[in-house]
Amino acid sequence: MNMEFYRKLPIPKDVKEQFPITPELTKLRDSQLTELNKIFSGESNKFLLVIGPCSADREDAVIEYISRLRTVQDKVSDKIMIVPRIYTNKPRTTGEGYKGMLHQPDPSSQPDMLKGIISIRKLHLKALSETGFACADEMLYPENHRYLSDLLLYCAVGARSVEDQQHRLTASGLDIPVGMKNPTSGDITVMMNSIKAAQSSHVFLYRGWEVKSSGNPYAHAILRGYVDKQGKSHPNYHYEDLYHLYETYQSSGLENPAVVVDTNHANSGKNYLEQIRIAKEILHSCRYSADVRGLVKGLMIESYLEDGAQKICENPVYGKSVTDPCLGWAKTERLIYDMAEVL
Repeated sequence: MNMEFYRKLPIPKDVKEQFPITPELTKLRDSQLTELNKIFSGESNKFLLVIGPCSADREDAVIEYISRLRTVQDKVSDKIMIVPRIYTNKPRTTGEGYKGMLHQPDPSSQPDMLKGIISIRKLHLKALSETGFACADEMLYPENHRYLSDLLLYCAVGARSVEDQQHRLTASGLDIPVGMKNPTSGDITVMMNSIKAAQSSHVFLYRGWEVKSSGNPYAHAILRGYVDKQGKSHPNYHYEDLYHLYETYQSSGLENPAVVVDTNHANSGKNYLEQIRIAKEILHSCRYSADVRGLVKGLMIESYLEDGAQKICENPVYGKSVTDPCLGWAKTERLIYDMAEVL
């Protein structure tokens, strides 16, 4: 085998014991989970915003960003539930580029996954303790979920992972809502099959154990646009796309029909400023059709302290994305307040 096994990493139980969550924080996280589940079950008509940096690159800037969200959340809490993105694992199409804090706690240093595991747990724990937010992360590596399982509120399975059996089966055993993105090809049949798998019970291999999952009733769709055979991006957030997904859900037999629309990626053609227009168009579609409004539970928006993106360098701009371009804070704050006015 062409691999060097040079360090055995600690198991999740050991890391959790080293950096424990308090009973008070567990209660806080669980109360937010109850509220979030009600959004996906239809008991609550609050609108969900999964919002934050494309990738978490440094603890101080991420915590400052989330602290600002706290002030906004308190002002719009009657209409909007904010779940901050702390995405600590980043899929890379070619394997090159920054793979997130799990790999590199310091983007300018060499990979160190032991430090990474500790860094991501401390970051999620700090967000909860200092801002009151339990947060979202991406399930890039299914076997790593348990390092954060007592802290997370929401999890997304990416477009390149949604066809993978282990991601689907692991999602079926999670106790939080899991969004399954449409694949990069745009075939929503693949996405719907992944939701069915995630909502079902399974027996499978996980972290060296034979386990049985109960099924996740809050597994749902994420529309993120797609790329055609010529490599051109196409959106799937328009009214016709949303209504087609509504009709597909109606004939699927799946529990809790729901979609969160990703306003960036192929939906925006990675033009991050388009997220503002896209968000407002989706809200217009929701006002036009009660069926669409019942299906669309919220949006996923990439946002950080500063507009745009930058390359990793010795003197980076504080709070500016090192992966995909993001909306800066001023535009983000204005967008959230504008959304609250029309909801």
